[in-house]
Amino acid sequence: MRHSPITAAFEFEGVTVRLDKLLPTKTTQGDLKQSVKYLSVLASIQEVGIVEPLNIYPQKGGKYLLLDGHVRVEALREVGILEAPCLIATQDENYTYNKRVNRIAPIQANRMILKALDAGVPEERIAKALNLVVQTVRNNRGLLQGICPEAVELLRDKQTALETLTLLKRVKPLRQIEMAEIMVASGTYSATYSRALVMTTPKEQLVAPEKAKRLPGIKPDDLARMEHEMRMQEQDFRMLDETYTEHVVALTIARAYIRSLLENGKVVRFLAQNFREFLTEFQRIVESNALDG
Repeated sequence: MRHSPITAAFEFEGVTVRLDKLLPTKTTQGDLKQSVKYLSVLASIQEVGIVEPLNIYPQKGGKYLLLDGHVRVEALREVGILEAPCLIATQDENYTYNKRVNRIAPIQANRMILKALDAGVPEERIAKALNLVVQTVRNNRGLLQGICPEAVELLRDKQTALETLTLLKRVKPLRQIEMAEIMVASGTYSATYSRALVMTTPKEQLVAPEKAKRLPGIKPDDLARMEHEMRMQEQDFRMLDETYTEHVVALTIARAYIRSLLENGKVVRFLAQNFREFLTEFQRIVESNALDG
């Protein structure tokens, strides 16, 4: 089986381009400069300069389409910088490349901050570069203390709420791993969901079991029902997680077989004449990309 050659999306050598040579591919919102994202980018550029190059595509007359980096361009202009490092795309793909890139997760950010602190970078400079208050940077020193390495690894690249990491410290290591696995299986990392998992944790798995489980305005009977429902949900997620791979393999084999059927003209004609609804569904299954991850 022959494979198509893989081509690079960008030229390997970066270039420096004047901002007045860039042609935007989208308009910026009027309230952009009041957004948290813009203020964070602006603070970072003022403190350490631009970190991530712009993505551009060459046009006639020495101009470039700005594929990604509109917020950075606005921030550069505000601080009076007239040029920026850029990566030249090899294809005119008019979409935001950042949408195809996973944003840095809190645990990864924590490790970066700790590495910078260990290297002697002042807390104030880190805070200014990230548009954070100094206390937030200081809190990173103890952010993962009390969470077992296995749970940290499970959540390493996930967009976990900071309060979720705090809630994990209220349960023992084995339960931390269980909670992390459930959150990964469900794709939910919110503080509300984590708090519910803590509330349904048996007392022997709590770090401080002497503290009663109480929620303002919730009666004991309601809490007991919530705990039961959460335990049932945990069981369902574990069952799904255990059988997921097996089901994906079976569905992939079934789709391959259906594809082979639809490659037979006689089969397609027979289905079209006698079972058109089946043909429609078979085509939908073959064209689906849900199993291509």
